[in-house]
Amino acid sequence: MIERYGARQGWLVENAEACVVKATETNFAGVLEGKKQYQVPLYQRTYAWGKKQLDQLWNDIVELAQARRSDPSATHFIGSLVLAASPDFAVVGVAKLLVVDGQQRLTTLTLLLAALRDHLIETGARERADGVHAQYLANVYDKGKPSKVLPTQADRPSYLAVVHASPEAGGGDAVGEAYNHFRAKIAAADDPEDPHDLEEIENAIVRGLAVVVVTAEPGDNAHRIFESLNNTGLQLNQSDLLKNYLFMRLGEKADLVYENVWLPLEKKLSADNLELLFWLDLVQTDERAKQSDTYVGQQKRLEKLRTAQGIEDEVVRIAKLGEVLATILDPLREEDAEIRRRLHRIKAWGSTTAYPVVMRLLDRRDTGTATAEQVARALTYLESYFVRRIVIGRATASLNRTLLQAVGAISGDQPVDAALRDYLSRGRKYFATDRQVREAAATVPFYWQGRAAQKKLILQWIEESYGSKEPIDPTRLTIEHVLPQTLTEAVRDDFAAGLPGDSDITYEHERIVHTLGNLTLSGYNSELSNKGFEAKRQMLAQSGLRLNREVVAHTTWGQKEILARSAALAEKIIELWPGPDETVVGAAAAEPSTTRATVASIVAEIPAGRWTTYGEVAIVAGTYPQPVAAIISAHPMANAWRVLQAGGTISPGFRWYEPERKDDPIEYLKSEGVTFDDAGRASADQFIAATELAALVGLDIDQGGWRANGQAVGAAANSDLSAQQQRFFALVRDLGEANSTLVQSWPKAPPRYWMDVSIGSGRAHISLTVSSRAPTADCELYIVHDKKLFAGLYARRGEIEEAVGSPLEWLELPTKKASKVIARGVGDFRDPDQAPQLAQWLVTMAERFAAVFPQYL
Repeated sequence: MIERYGARQGWLVENAEACVVKATETNFAGVLEGKKQYQVPLYQRTYAWGKKQLDQLWNDIVELAQARRSDPSATHFIGSLVLAASPDFAVVGVAKLLVVDGQQRLTTLTLLLAALRDHLIETGARERADGVHAQYLANVYDKGKPSKVLPTQADRPSYLAVVHASPEAGGGDAVGEAYNHFRAKIAAADDPEDPHDLEEIENAIVRGLAVVVVTAEPGDNAHRIFESLNNTGLQLNQSDLLKNYLFMRLGEKADLVYENVWLPLEKKLSADNLELLFWLDLVQTDERAKQSDTYVGQQKRLEKLRTAQGIEDEVVRIAKLGEVLATILDPLREEDAEIRRRLHRIKAWGSTTAYPVVMRLLDRRDTGTATAEQVARALTYLESYFVRRIVIGRATASLNRTLLQAVGAISGDQPVDAALRDYLSRGRKYFATDRQVREAAATVPFYWQGRAAQKKLILQWIEESYGSKEPIDPTRLTIEHVLPQTLTEAVRDDFAAGLPGDSDITYEHERIVHTLGNLTLSGYNSELSNKGFEAKRQMLAQSGLRLNREVVAHTTWGQKEILARSAALAEKIIELWPGPDETVVGAAAAEPSTTRATVASIVAEIPAGRWTTYGEVAIVAGTYPQPVAAIISAHPMANAWRVLQAGGTISPGFRWYEPERKDDPIEYLKSEGVTFDDAGRASADQFIAATELAALVGLDIDQGGWRANGQAVGAAANSDLSAQQQRFFALVRDLGEANSTLVQSWPKAPPRYWMDVSIGSGRAHISLTVSSRAPTADCELYIVHDKKLFAGLYARRGEIEEAVGSPLEWLELPTKKASKVIARGVGDFRDPDQAPQLAQWLVTMAERFAAVFPQYL
């Protein structure tokens, strides 16, 4: 805020952080007279005024000069000049001040005065010219005669050529053009019959132009002013602020260090990547540092350096780290072939979470404390860690903290590869063992784990491992379900043929359709869609991918084939990506036994004469039905026969643990009091839902957890889930109102799994939906009742998907009035770490839909 307390006396400025600065209204002579130098920081943009601004300023000055003939007190306000004390501010000699804002006006006016000086010299007024030079352009009585204004590095040579009247003055850059422009204006304005005209021009410039000079009080940190200006539109990047802070403290060495060290670094890294570099450096010693706090954290560290030499050494060190980051961002710079291959993969993975570890590994190689072979193995373990976590369904759990802490683990004397593997193997870090990979491949819905691009990369890397001579173009490939996600009548019949006659077909389909063994890569996703296996087999046979040749070798595709392929792919993953050191593996390896113990304790509480489902047990255990079914079938536990499929039927895979036992489980359950109908379904009256089951065990339910077939777990659970949905859609609404431009109205957050958004058409609207079961979030174009519109859009799906920038799922829904076009995102809206990113994705996709679809409606 600015508070004026007396005309032409002074101003007081206070920002939100109680940074007190002094502001004074003065004229341009007051700015330039005396032993001063105004230094333009390196972060500021280069000189940018063109002919339009120059002409406007000149016309204002001419008009002011005329006005001052009759009124010598007339002034013209040209804005403010925001200053801070330079770190090399001297008590004696030239006072050096940092120009935080106003450098364009300051540079322009001194160029105008230099043009006036040179015109006076040419017209024989040497004494007046020397006066202009000494008063306003250079500190002529100090060593080296430093200029009154020192522009940013890029403009410095051409500006100093003008100030010192060098032959090179008036070149072709913006500074030279401004100087030449003013030379022409002054020459045209000089009337030989009027000996005072140029004197009046000079007087108007130095005495008539008014400016408010805002200066930080001595001892106040200049970064507070920078941050204040940043909040009001200057938008300084954190790396800009740090760059300026470093070079303010370098003093006379600044030019040399900038030219030899910093400028080459800036040519390698963008401003955003420079900010990333400073953060990566910070987390090497402080794993808690947030990227948003990079400037504050680095400044606190740099304040401990007391000398210019210490600052120079720090700039050199940062530049060397910049070389490392440049190699991470562009692996082609890496000379070692194996390290280069692993860096390409880390970059393709698309997570900067890995960068602190990778940077530390490469830095140790560069400083000679690790060999190239050790670094390559360590990068392989890191890649393996990512892959195996996704396979077991732990893509993001505690990942950031784990990898930031890994930096310290690989900084000791132990070889970096062994140190990283040992660290990732201990504790609850989810570095999956071989056994966990084998179990998860058959049970975990791989399709819903991690980011879509990461799952695709795993399949792509598996394909590459076969050494296929056919080049893979990943941009053309998408993940394809061999057994379709949608159970059409034909698909249902084909799938049922491979199951026992009493199987719950829908449940068995849900249990296996998203597992690893049912997924492949294809360039025909939209064409294949929900086709039966024979049609898919013919199309996949045209592919040169080994993954697809393995599929088309089968004549049928059902549960048996999917499980066999899951097992084979699990072995391939184990071969390609080495696992943890199982001699030290800790809680991560013990987790299945922990889950198993939880499942066993739940199942043991089911009383005789009652039954439940795998889904209900999963809700209480905080997991999914698939792993629950696998645990119960593989490990002896009391009352396992009382857990049935959804609908109350015996699982076709049920086996007694005792090999000699052959009695019918239905008969045994009947003997315990459970009644069955003629179709072999247990009585719904004897069903135990998750809420009752949890009460028996004494456990709390994750109310947002998985729920099979839309069954309810009671009013409390529905209420809590609704509250979670409402909170999430409130976040979507807030982000939408803050960031979107095409969606004009964001509705109040509903307590349900969908939120509708209008795009100004009665024929269709956008529907945003979330699912806790998958977990996914969808952005849908919901076509209300117009199959002809859907057909027209589908015919142009190629151009629409290209415009949206994402593959889409096209659902005609022939048995219903509505149709849908869906973009699907992966993430759990209930997870606080995932919700903001998922909400932003929905807002972004809604904007894209709003930009693309209305032109077709």
